[in-house]
Amino acid sequence: MPRVKRAVHAKKKKKKILKAAKGMRGARSKLYRIATEAVDRAMAYAYRDRKAKKREFRSLWIARINAAARLNDMSYSQLMKGMKNASIEVDRKNLAHLAVKDPRGFSQIVSMAKASLTA
Repeated sequence: MPRVKRAVHAKKKKKKILKAAKGMRGARSKLYRIATEAVDRAMAYAYRDRKAKKREFRSLWIARINAAARLNDMSYSQLMKGMKNASIEVDRKNLAHLAVKDPRGFSQIVSMAKASLTA
């Protein structure tokens, strides 16, 4: 069986981990064994939080839409039902942006949703 010399690959692997750990405090950025643990944990949190970020933004958009809808004497759920009945297809992100930046345009959408609920 041939002899395996790992020096080059091992050095490259260590450099990669230590580069990823750069900026961490103390031994986490200096010592390989501790850096691997820190980097693995950081990668796990990063993966988890990329998913959580989407949930957090959606809840923020819903809160903004609800606040703007209540200024127009309507609840969030009624607004969404009215928009569905009126076949107004605006996603929550754009609807929240509209509620913050263009209240007049948002109130027109609300009035169209109200009309579809009463009809």
